[in-house]
Amino acid sequence: MTKRTSAKYKIDRRMGENIWGRAKSPVNRREYGPGQHGQRRKGKLSDFGIQLRAKQKLKGYYGDLTEKQFRRIYAEAERVKGDTGENLIGLLERRLDAVVYRAKFVATIFAARQFVNHGHVTVNGQRVNIPSYRVKEGDVIEVRDRSKQLAFILEATQLAERDVPDYIEADHSKLTATFTRTPTLADVPYPVMMEPSLVVEFYAKN
Repeated sequence: MTKRTSAKYKIDRRMGENIWGRAKSPVNRREYGPGQHGQRRKGKLSDFGIQLRAKQKLKGYYGDLTEKQFRRIYAEAERVKGDTGENLIGLLERRLDAVVYRAKFVATIFAARQFVNHGHVTVNGQRVNIPSYRVKEGDVIEVRDRSKQLAFILEATQLAERDVPDYIEADHSKLTATFTRTPTLADVPYPVMMEPSLVVEFYAKN
């Protein structure tokens, strides 16, 4: 299980954006960064700073992935034919924890990682407890029978702050979801602008 290196709301504060679109985000009240120096006026970011910020935001959105994990996913996106930035988004969205989050089985991406890790999910009828497991088009993800009555699942399915995207067919009465296709950047319902092209530029130069 990936170590969560910082509180999720600190990521919001650090970025100065409500990157998950959550009503409880402190950025809704305070747009400055965390810590005693958070209110200092920010200087204009360099090109490197803009690219780094884009990488940190995307990496943070998917549960604050480690640099090693994120770099590995990027390297794979680079090897696949097509636009590297689009490939990167497609690979991130195919993570099992991301699909569980998108299907609204849990409220946050961090909860999705823990939920998968604790063995509450099956893929095509087989229990999978690896959050980074990569689903394929047509895979059916289901909450295990013994976990379907957990209160936080029922609460998450009723969350009004986000919808299930159209590349996932979710049945909340049965707590199943089918991953129908790999999305493009335009398909993914990010609450803030994500710029994978800047991530590509960052890794191309560093």
